Amino acid sequence: MSSLPLLRWWRAHSEKDEAHVGRIDRAGWRLFFLAIAELAAALLLALYSSSAAESGKVWLAAATATMALAAAGWVAITLVPALARRTPLFRFAHRVEYRVTHEGVAYVGGIFVVMVAALNTGNNLLFMVLACLLAGILVSGILSHAVLSGVELRLELPEHIFAGRPVLALAELSNHKQTLPSFSLKLTGAAAKSRDRAKSANEILTAPVYFPYLPRRQTVQQPVELLFPRRGIYRQDALGLRTKFPFGFLEKTRRVESRLEAVVYPSVEPTDEVCEILPLVSGELESYMRGRGHDLYSIREFQTSDSTRHVDWKASAKTGVLQVREFAREDERRVLLLFDPFVPPPVKARSDARDPVFERGVGLCASLAWHFYTLDSVLAFRSGGFETPMGPAGASIYEILRYLADVTPQTAEAGRSFLDEAAASDVFKIILTHQPRGSIPTSLWSSSYILFLNT
Repeated sequence: MSSLPLLRWWRAHSEKDEAHVGRIDRAGWRLFFLAIAELAAALLLALYSSSAAESGKVWLAAATATMALAAAGWVAITLVPALARRTPLFRFAHRVEYRVTHEGVAYVGGIFVVMVAALNTGNNLLFMVLACLLAGILVSGILSHAVLSGVELRLELPEHIFAGRPVLALAELSNHKQTLPSFSLKLTGAAAKSRDRAKSANEILTAPVYFPYLPRRQTVQQPVELLFPRRGIYRQDALGLRTKFPFGFLEKTRRVESRLEAVVYPSVEPTDEVCEILPLVSGELESYMRGRGHDLYSIREFQTSDSTRHVDWKASAKTGVLQVREFAREDERRVLLLFDPFVPPPVKARSDARDPVFERGVGLCASLAWHFYTLDSVLAFRSGGFETPMGPAGASIYEILRYLADVTPQTAEAGRSFLDEAAASDVFKIILTHQPRGSIPTSLWSSSYILFLNT
């Protein structure tokens, strides 16, 4: 599996955060305690001013009130900006989305009822209950922020993914906080609720991954089963880290931008149509190779797995031991696979990248390429603007499948020249084309097996 890091910028910030927490900012703490002392002095002066005013000492009350305002203003102008510059504000710069849950709606309704009752009756107990209920919302916000902060995301995908075949990915959360664990986290695709259905359909992560507990300074991994219904390029523009902790009144989702991309190959599972075509292709290939002859590679002793039609009787008579002729393997299985992406104009006018006929051709081409790969054949592939050289199929199969994962129909004007160029090769060719039968060059019929996709 190839690791795909999603959040490099967040990793850098996490490292800065960890380094910052690891050392004590003595100057910052001095400023903090100085600000607390100044504000406490301002509070005492304000209380003394109120007492002096009640005693009739107007000038003394005015002087102490002025001193209290001056002390508070000095803290606001000098100490607060200095403390703000020392605060790692990027912790609070996350893009967070909020959603009130059903429990939260009921809780807010209860607060409203208690508030109305307290205002109507003036009962101090009801005011205390109301204060506790409001404090619960504040505590919930603080704890949920602590749960979401300091967490790094990573998602690993398999190197090769085929449409319609389940694959296992690996979701990973790393908690870089020094003291606090995180609880009840969900890793989601942030665009899962997008109104753009086409965009949501091409998402990689469509179901949330739940992490009940994430210890401090540790990493937790969770396997995820993914299923991609069709070929194509899947992208995840953003991921979300979601939690309802601690009370479930509010669902918070921290949105994190990502550049995750997955190339999903066409399905290579043998369908009924492929099973019908393969014997015909093999028969045509064998007839073509028999007609053009074989290049002798060597003569060796007969083995039980050899065919008797390859026995060399003259060599056997000379040596007294049964001998067989061995032919060059690459000459037996040299195949040029051609996929014609050029669609005739009438079909092009009503087709797109998901046209059923075109998708059928892409699937057949992928299955045939995979078949020759399993046979360890020598394979070349050619399509509109893309080709691979003749060589072992294992060296080019995934390059071919990647091209087929994102291929789209093209204009038909270049289709004829594409087939004319293919006729120049003397290798056996398998051609998948949308062109009508009368447009195929006659020179291709004797050296090719042609699949007409529109019939």
